[in-house]
Amino acid sequence: MSGLCLAAAGLVLALPLQGFTLAWTHSIEKVRWEEDYRITAGRLQVVEARILGTGAGMEPPPDAVLKEGVWHYRPQIAPLERVRLTRSGYVADYQFCAAGQCRPLGDIVGAQADTVDMYACDTGAGPARP
Repeated sequence: MSGLCLAAAGLVLALPLQGFTLAWTHSIEKVRWEEDYRITAGRLQVVEARILGTGAGMEPPPDAVLKEGVWHYRPQIAPLERVRLTRSGYVADYQFCAAGQCRPLGDIVGAQADTVDMYACDTGAGPARP
């Protein structure tokens, strides 16, 4: 079964899921961003994004629609082989949301993980690729 692998601090965690949301707060403007991902054909596809406000360097794209104070849009990017996240103790952690629940990414991969790679992987038998 395909799912999501999170590689951090020398460990790989395979999660049997087909979709998730990654959320974070802009370090300067303190505005929340959210991206919905789906695992499609062995890649990560951003299917929708939301910005809960605007600010310097974070303007929504021209095709974004404002709904109840939140900008919604569909990023026009090809499916991604890998997404690399850099975590810092100086800003709030990423929020990882799946199955209706959100939690800090550090709770999943460990607080010591400065860099986290996300990629589609087989969550069945066999080793996951780092």
